Amino acid sequence: MPSNKQRREAAQRRLQRQLERRAELARRRRRNVLIGVTVAAVVLVASVVLLVTGVGGEDSDSAAAEPTPTPAPAEPTPGVVDGADGTCDWTPADTAANPNLQADTGTPPVEVTPTGTTEVDITTTAGPIGLTLDNAGAPCAVASMVHLAGQGYYDDTVCHRQTDSAGLQVLQCGDPSGTGAGGPAYEFPTQVAGDETYPRGTVAMANSGQGFDGSQFFLVWGDSQLPPSYTVLGTIDEAGLATLDAVAANGNDGSNGPGDGAPTQEVRIQSLAVAA
Repeated sequence: MPSNKQRREAAQRRLQRQLERRAELARRRRRNVLIGVTVAAVVLVASVVLLVTGVGGEDSDSAAAEPTPTPAPAEPTPGVVDGADGTCDWTPADTAANPNLQADTGTPPVEVTPTGTTEVDITTTAGPIGLTLDNAGAPCAVASMVHLAGQGYYDDTVCHRQTDSAGLQVLQCGDPSGTGAGGPAYEFPTQVAGDETYPRGTVAMANSGQGFDGSQFFLVWGDSQLPPSYTVLGTIDEAGLATLDAVAANGNDGSNGPGDGAPTQEVRIQSLAVAA
């Protein structure tokens, strides 16, 4: 059990991190106002396809269906893994501004396990998908998924987006609203080192473009070219890749643009559970 002194020191560290993040976000917003008009011309379309519009209460209707290039996500602070010290900060999301957010999810524990791996079994209508989550590389993201899985948050939810362009081949899941704008009642900092890649077999967190993650994740079934702006959560097993390949073979409805839309074959998560 940690002593009172250790608890105070941990609380001070969390407060300092929060203050630093707020200052950094304010700086990014000022920068984005200055460069937002020109940056769209040089950003890959793939770098924005995975943006979640719900976290933080952004407009869900217009942004969720927008397939054209927009400013790139705000870059998280590279090389700093939140939760590496065994604690995570959970920031309340604006559930009043975004009805797609679930207000009753609570928050995960502040203290997390920043070592080892966590096995997750996903049962879907399309087949099984097994994940190995990296507690050390993404301790807060893992703790969040474990917390939500324990509530049955992901159960009976659809994977709402599939992409099959040459540079982006993923299935996106984790939104109970099925709109691409949903998430839990909290958010947490995107966890990147700055050298992330997203090859076939990767599972990573989608984000709102403001340096924070929620509940949505994407399963990479083909090597994808993305900036290192998305938390790498772990890897997908061979059975899961076979499931994803079968779904990909059926394509998508193109509702978000060519090669981007709801998967033609519905993928419904029947259960997402931490393996015993």
